[in-house]
Amino acid sequence: MASAPQNNPLPILYKELTPLSTQEHGGWKAHQAPDWGIIKGHHAFPITVEEFIMASQRHPIVFTDDDVPLALFGLNEGVNVFIDDANQMINEPYLPAYVRRYPFMLVQVQPNSEELTLCFDPQSNLIGDFEDGVPLIENGEATQPLKDTLAFCESFQNSVGQTGQFMGELKELGLLMDGEIKIDQPGEPQPFIYRGFKIVDEAKLKDLRGDQLRKMMQNGMLPLLHAHLFSLTHIPVLFNRQYTSGAMPKADG
Repeated sequence: MASAPQNNPLPILYKELTPLSTQEHGGWKAHQAPDWGIIKGHHAFPITVEEFIMASQRHPIVFTDDDVPLALFGLNEGVNVFIDDANQMINEPYLPAYVRRYPFMLVQVQPNSEELTLCFDPQSNLIGDFEDGVPLIENGEATQPLKDTLAFCESFQNSVGQTGQFMGELKELGLLMDGEIKIDQPGEPQPFIYRGFKIVDEAKLKDLRGDQLRKMMQNGMLPLLHAHLFSLTHIPVLFNRQYTSGAMPKADG
């Protein structure tokens, strides 16, 4: 359920990455209207710890084997119950910062340098040499909208680092376990079973020492874990939306 496509070395959504250049891309503009068809074929997106509370109100939050928190938009590969056939957003999702930054990304272009460069996906239809749109570069300088985009990407990058620390502490405490969801659907001969993701072991969380729990409350971890556990109650909701739309695989035998 929580796996990401493995045939593309780039992160999901991105097909190619090119550094944004004030010389080469002068006069380029960004479309203001989002194209939600870009995310329609994806069932999960990475989120950062800063997003747990908001995301948990709409989406199950699970973890991959690579220690990445994901907000689920569907329970099966290619199924997104928050985008309809007309590529319109439905069911009021929380849109992760990972999605909101697309088609931009900060990339370490030079292998011997820690400096990050603002890049974009040239195969996206969101920016280009358009007649209409929001200017990105004027007179060889970044416009305010582009500066805002850079600041957003920098903030996201910082949040990714904080999320890595959070996941490291979870692993150190041994709180992650393999998840399995079994859903019996009336009229189906076999249950639907979902695996391939990790969740917090609630029993181990309750058995932590008092000093460990106190530290997790002080550093903000404990509310995030509770948000994750609460978010799992959305799994039946996603399942029902998939089932009623007919976007279901065969039940496990």
